Amino acid sequence: ACGRCKNCKEGKTGICLNVNPERPGSAYGYVDMGGWIGGQAEYVLVPYADWNLLKFPDRDQALEKILDLTMLSDIFPTGFHGAVTAGVGPGSTVYIAGAGPVGIAAAVGAQLLGAACVIVGDLNAERLAQATSIGCETVDVSKGDPRDQIAEILGTPEVDAGVDAVGFEARGHGADASQEAPATVLNSLMDVTAAGGALGIPGLYVTGDPGGVDEAAKTGSLSLRLGLGWAKSLSLTTGQCPVMKYNHRLMQAILNDKVQIGKAVNATPISLEDAPRGYAEFDGGAAKKYVLNPNGYL
Repeated sequence: ACGRCKNCKEGKTGICLNVNPERPGSAYGYVDMGGWIGGQAEYVLVPYADWNLLKFPDRDQALEKILDLTMLSDIFPTGFHGAVTAGVGPGSTVYIAGAGPVGIAAAVGAQLLGAACVIVGDLNAERLAQATSIGCETVDVSKGDPRDQIAEILGTPEVDAGVDAVGFEARGHGADASQEAPATVLNSLMDVTAAGGALGIPGLYVTGDPGGVDEAAKTGSLSLRLGLGWAKSLSLTTGQCPVMKYNHRLMQAILNDKVQIGKAVNATPISLEDAPRGYAEFDGGAAKKYVLNPNGYL
């Protein structure tokens, strides 16, 4: 983020108007957000580095917690943003679709915000076990509609807040769990979120997906039950996280031992040379958040 444009000055650093020549927002080598090539390297040149820097108060303290602090670059603020924009607060019931690292980070964020019950849905048993390990209830969407399983947990089929931590590569539920069905998660969340509630959508959606299941999906078009969302007066918040809005306070939470985000997402350091293996394992559903460690800090 440049720190100078209208959006940056309003705290909307995820959609900076200057750093991406194609559209608002930018990230190194990030799908559908072009302009800056690469970033997974021994060194990178950072535009507007003085503005983007998050300075840790004490070097030795930071190095002791560097694996947790690394999560501040994206994943922890992103998950937290999902919980915040879903309206999570003390006593809330929350359903988070997706038990990957962003979903787990959203669950940790919801707990930090005071949620009474955090339910995480997925079809990967290892990732669901990871969610259970941090105190969440779980829903196995391969067994059917989340609504029924949520009712078994809460006594009601609806939650106060919903978070989509899956995005455009979503699969169906129940018998359709092996098939890609991009609109499934959003439609399901609109169904299980109570009237007047909100959906935080940190899960990635793109304007183009050459591997989409149909012509609509290839252009990022989804068959949403918007009528249902409208009838229930649901609020939806989409887009890239404004990381700088959250990273300083989340840093304080880490440094003061209020949260162990590295442990929660099973952060696993690997060398730059091992990156292809890490990508392959993660694509296969590993319940880990791989952290590239090119300079030997870990």
